[in-house]
Amino acid sequence: MSGRRTIRCAIYTRKSSEEGLEQGFNSLDAQHAACTSYIASQKHEGWRPVAQRYDDGGVSGGTLERPALQRLLADIDARQVDMVVVYKIDRLTRALTDFVRLVERFDAAGCSFVSVTQAFNTATSMGRLTLNVLLSFAQFEREVTAERIRDKIAASKKKGLWMGGLVPLGYDAAGRTLTVNQDEAASVHMLFDLYLEHQCLRRVEAEAGARGLVSKRRTFASGRTCGGVPFSRGAIHYLLTNPVYIGGVRHKDQVYPGQHPPLIARATWDAVQDALRANANRPRRGRGPGDTPDTHHTSPLAGKLVDESGDRLTPSHARSGVRRRRYYVSRRLIIGPQDRCDPAAWRLPAEELERAVGAAVAHHIRLCLDQHRLVSEPNPQISHRLKAAAGRIARFDDAGSTGWLHLVREGRVTQGRLLLTLDRAALATALAIDPAAIAQVALSIETPFQLRRRGAEARIVTGLERPSVDRVLCRTVARALAWMDQVRAGTSIAAIAQTEGVSERFIRARLPLALLSPQIVAAIEQGRQPASLSTELLVRTPLPSDWDEQARLLGFENSLRHFPLPTIRLPARP
Repeated sequence: MSGRRTIRCAIYTRKSSEEGLEQGFNSLDAQHAACTSYIASQKHEGWRPVAQRYDDGGVSGGTLERPALQRLLADIDARQVDMVVVYKIDRLTRALTDFVRLVERFDAAGCSFVSVTQAFNTATSMGRLTLNVLLSFAQFEREVTAERIRDKIAASKKKGLWMGGLVPLGYDAAGRTLTVNQDEAASVHMLFDLYLEHQCLRRVEAEAGARGLVSKRRTFASGRTCGGVPFSRGAIHYLLTNPVYIGGVRHKDQVYPGQHPPLIARATWDAVQDALRANANRPRRGRGPGDTPDTHHTSPLAGKLVDESGDRLTPSHARSGVRRRRYYVSRRLIIGPQDRCDPAAWRLPAEELERAVGAAVAHHIRLCLDQHRLVSEPNPQISHRLKAAAGRIARFDDAGSTGWLHLVREGRVTQGRLLLTLDRAALATALAIDPAAIAQVALSIETPFQLRRRGAEARIVTGLERPSVDRVLCRTVARALAWMDQVRAGTSIAAIAQTEGVSERFIRARLPLALLSPQIVAAIEQGRQPASLSTELLVRTPLPSDWDEQARLLGFENSLRHFPLPTIRLPARP
């Protein structure tokens, strides 16, 4: 006995609800007493209870984010616990996937566990099967309970009952219904009247702040308070669209007649909803220098694209003098200041993204037409209409057309891929065919996608790239060739600089570009240079005399074999 190893046993207890926890001997104490007795019965095996208690009261077993459980796991990782003792398996967890993660963590730390009311040996295959069956039933019980609660809430809301949550401004909770709070009701009426007067959330926000309107003040059971602050535009929009104010109870996308009194007349409510819908579809007009009252700034992909984390790409813009640049930005960069340096977030130039998406859609539709994959069961009438549609598509410029963006229903931008889903009804309308005839495969698009930087400039590169001539780059190389001819003819650099109206340093920095290989010059002339190559990069890069080394250094290494040697040189003057 003296040589037997001591097994340090930690008792874990849990109760889903807080009911009864205030009693002197509650459910947690009962579980702890049963586990203590079991450990005492194994004293001859070296089992000893640890002094620390791990009790989670009022915490669901559907999550591992429990204070006492996290403390227990930390002690297990620190090798301070050899055995976890629970009253039943479902006290530890009700989710099979969570249990697998816990067992892996226990095994990594050399820790075991035991259930005092469910005797089985996990060292055998039959014991593990028994354990998995018990966990499956525990998870099934939890899911059935959750479904029963959801069904009860849905049935209660259909009867118009108030089923809890944050009480809206203008009301107080009274059991399963709401009563009017006269002091707050005045603020609700004023917000509806202000929107009918201004029909602009920004102006309503300013006017409400000037009049001292604030949100509902709330005090929680923990003593924490919130509210009592000026309304934001989002809060005003949510209030104006909350059907509780016309006596309704919302459940998911359905609204049922409630048992509480309405605050807003139906006519006022309908007028506000019509105005909100009309203003939501109205293109934004210019409000800055360089914009006329008729200038529209639309973002046709707004609300349609998300990034790889599911964050929506929100339209944004920036100004440089009178120039206005549009972007599509991951929403967390706008609403979360702590995430503004997130490297996984996107800030995409809007015009380039719209051109890339439009090109991808047009190319996909043309490809489906060519491969007869656009419709599932073609017939003579549909074939005739598709031939007419092919003629319309052929007149579109894939690289620059954005006329197909209205066909996009949703999309996802990821590192390396652009995934798009087309709207069946919109595509059928564009092609003048029956929506049911369109094949499912024709509605999904996947194409390569990259955002490449060229100094401060960002360029989107897709798998549908066409040659794009960089006129500034061509002009720089042409001037370098012309200046080199003059130098060889005996003209001094100082004389060239004086003639061109630039400094000698400017000339000396660009003269080496005249020594570029003919194939690189031809690639630049044809617009087939790498997307990352810019004039600034070309000027600042020390060019070796070896042409192969030049190609490797400038990113032409794998592409120059496709370019023939030029038969003529670039013009001496742009």
